[in-house]
Amino acid sequence: MIEVVSGTETRRPDGTHRVVVTGMGAVSPAGVGVEALWQAVTEGRSCLGPIERFDTEGFEVTIAGEVRNFDATEHGLSKKDARRSERFVQYAVVAADEALAQAGIDLESEDLERFGVVVGTGIGGIDELQRGFSTLERKGPKRVSPLFIPTMIGNIAAGQLAIRYGMKGECLNVVTACATAAHCIGTAVRDIRHGYMDAALAGGAEESVNPICIAGFTNLGALSRSDDPERASMPFDANRSGFVAGEGAGILVLESLEHALARGANVIAEVTGFGSTGDAYHVTAPDPAGEGVARAMRQALAEGGFTPDDVGHVNAHGTATPANDATESAAILLLCGDEAGRRVPVTSVKGTTGHTLGAAGGIEAIVCALSVARDCVPATAGFSTPDPECPVNVVAETLVDVPQKVALSNSLGFGGHNASLAFSPYPQRA
Repeated sequence: MIEVVSGTETRRPDGTHRVVVTGMGAVSPAGVGVEALWQAVTEGRSCLGPIERFDTEGFEVTIAGEVRNFDATEHGLSKKDARRSERFVQYAVVAADEALAQAGIDLESEDLERFGVVVGTGIGGIDELQRGFSTLERKGPKRVSPLFIPTMIGNIAAGQLAIRYGMKGECLNVVTACATAAHCIGTAVRDIRHGYMDAALAGGAEESVNPICIAGFTNLGALSRSDDPERASMPFDANRSGFVAGEGAGILVLESLEHALARGANVIAEVTGFGSTGDAYHVTAPDPAGEGVARAMRQALAEGGFTPDDVGHVNAHGTATPANDATESAAILLLCGDEAGRRVPVTSVKGTTGHTLGAAGGIEAIVCALSVARDCVPATAGFSTPDPECPVNVVAETLVDVPQKVALSNSLGFGGHNASLAFSPYPQRA
């Protein structure tokens, strides 16, 4: 079934809905707002720095990607809402407000039972969790806050967004560690594609710059111990030594194309495919063969009717850990073939933002969507020395005037969770 609105086919060949991005919002180490994020990544600028949120005496890791000088009450939250919300929820609300404003949706005219929220977090309210345990140990059980549970649980960002906007469609928190936001976006895309809802807020939020989080990742051997913000996060670089913890939120407004055209929306980009696979390999390490990641990318391309030859660039998970970047490089060569895989432009935003964990897939989806919409591929901050173990074409300087049919945004999570989102310009290029 092919439906046409204003001369545009709104269904895919299989009869399901086309899904488009009409609004985006971001909170990141680059600041509040999508344009702050976009400017930082296209400039290839690091937004990392010494940790200010807590005293790092005794910590081996002192660099992070903090959202500095953030006051939620300056961005639309009441003092009461800010006081009762953990930082990951505050970030989600501010990003969602921006996304909805850009989308220009009049919620009073919407069927809100057809408007969903699929927004996740990898670790939830880790600050409140740490405070709660400390209060219990020092002052006893009667002094633990009665709001402890509803403040720190991971699903509360999705719940608070639904309450804030009155959205009564599906309300979910899909948790797959560092692939959380990408899986949330993919889940919302599938729900809209198959007609379960008309529109959704989708993405992720995280507040990972926290003492116990930094200590745990440090002792796992995952974090860079560099004290130089410019050389701490170095995706795909021969001298990379681990990731840098970041925080923030990335939220998209997704709609069926039919719904977007009917209300005269400005379409930013189209989500043409989604792939989701599992490695079944290891709790923390990716399968070094890259087969699971390659399968996810292949699924995303196939869903949009593309082949690997159509890929304009890959917005890689690119955490700057030795294992991740080598695995993802292997996956790109598996997908495209050895020769073509060495030519496809590859970028990672984590040199700019650090690794924002459960928010990463949302922040990177925003960058990928803008990349295809604006015909460019952002630079990879922190990259300077190619690594023979990563024989891919890492973009060191932003590429401009690069029209693309499709680009892929990858996310990988502890436990072997792989997600790949395919974004195409709108209208699609022949």
